[in-house]
Amino acid sequence: MNRKSPFSYVCNACGRCCHDKVITLSPYDVLRLARAAGITTREAIARYTIRRGSILKFTGDGACAALKGARCGVHRGRPLACRLYPLGIEHAEDQERFVTLESAAGSLGVYGDDGAVNDFLDAQGVAKYLEANAGYASLMAVFRERIAATADFDRVEPREFWRRTVREALAESGYDANPLIDAMFDAGGTGCGGGGDAETIAAHLERLAEMIRGESNAELLAAAAVMLAVSIGYSPGEATGYQ
Repeated sequence: MNRKSPFSYVCNACGRCCHDKVITLSPYDVLRLARAAGITTREAIARYTIRRGSILKFTGDGACAALKGARCGVHRGRPLACRLYPLGIEHAEDQERFVTLESAAGSLGVYGDDGAVNDFLDAQGVAKYLEANAGYASLMAVFRERIAATADFDRVEPREFWRRTVREALAESGYDANPLIDAMFDAGGTGCGGGGDAETIAAHLERLAEMIRGESNAELLAAAAVMLAVSIGYSPGEATGYQ
């Protein structure tokens, strides 16, 4: 599906889709969660996320950590994946494609026959999320340049290098400390959270680029690059050049 494809859906706030999911978060998602909850990004990471800020947390009974009854407690700052539901978005070679996801069992949401994908995106306030993600995607070129300058592929087999770093980036436990990943999801913690969204993102991107260019550990850089790629909807291979 593309933006002109027929699509209509009305959420009836039953909360069924807010259970037993794996929802990947971008740095902007974490910023919006924090602002909706009135807390810092560091506090939002601890309260609402797992895997270093990159996945939304669900409780032992399968409910989203932000759910209050059947309602989202941070609805105005809900993540992109929640805004898109029941659509998913895929990126490949700078092209976007939308897919219809399977509805949650017992969902009270209603599909219609009036409207297009773009109408739904506008109603859900998706544009600012995609714009923010595009800004973070620009860091991939900075990562690639720095990894090329620091990785010794004459001594380290490239496929093994990337295999290790992908595994490290996506591990939910037992991972090594990585200040780049920590800074990636904690905009406020990097001293960039004082302005509006646009100002915060611009300052955050500048700070992250500075950190990337100053890092000399290739594996640390590569793990952070993979994490960033996945968090904004790209595969590791598409965003880092790993095939």
